Amino acid sequence: MSRPTQERAVRTRELILKAAAEEFDENGYAGASITKIVDRAGVTAGALYFHFQSKQGLASAVMNAQSKAVEPLIGSEGLQRLVDITLVWARQLQVDPVLRAGVRLAVEQGSFGLQDASSYQDWRTIMGECLHEAARKGELREGADPDRVAAFVVGACTGVQLYAQLLNGRKDLPERTVHMWELLLPGIAVPDVADRIDLDGERGKRHDDGGAGNGGTGG
Repeated sequence: MSRPTQERAVRTRELILKAAAEEFDENGYAGASITKIVDRAGVTAGALYFHFQSKQGLASAVMNAQSKAVEPLIGSEGLQRLVDITLVWARQLQVDPVLRAGVRLAVEQGSFGLQDASSYQDWRTIMGECLHEAARKGELREGADPDRVAAFVVGACTGVQLYAQLLNGRKDLPERTVHMWELLLPGIAVPDVADRIDLDGERGKRHDDGGAGNGGTGG
């Protein structure tokens, strides 16, 4: 396959994935149809099935694209990077259909015959890497196990976003995420690090705009 052909294939796949995410976000798995997705993407059904074997396979791809909508926006390190991931995630959930659809499908997947924890494990791995780096830098309290903390943060974020979605459509999710860290940081970070972690609720927005994210843990 030539490079231009490969590039077209990548663009087509991205168009399909975005169109599917918009349909899943608006209508859920049951309400989204292949016809609606290909119409929105402006491609043929054959092109869709070339990249994704089924509607279920497409849903799995959307679920597992979540971290790619967040992690590339962030340039901080260690514990600040972990916090920034959650702050950007909270902001992006309000505006990014791929992330919103991925979260919705991950929660609702049992209703369409999936039991795929890959997206949660992906977040756990990414967060665990941040926490292992934080441990190497001496940012964590003695006894704070990076892998256990990562698993807890994934569960905490899942619960916080579900609660915010039910209450007000996630309008206050960034603020709730900050409150989560205000409770959690004193238990996992050494005091001077906990004090200097930047919990500004606008930080996630600044990362999204490209205006922050090149510093270390100082924020």
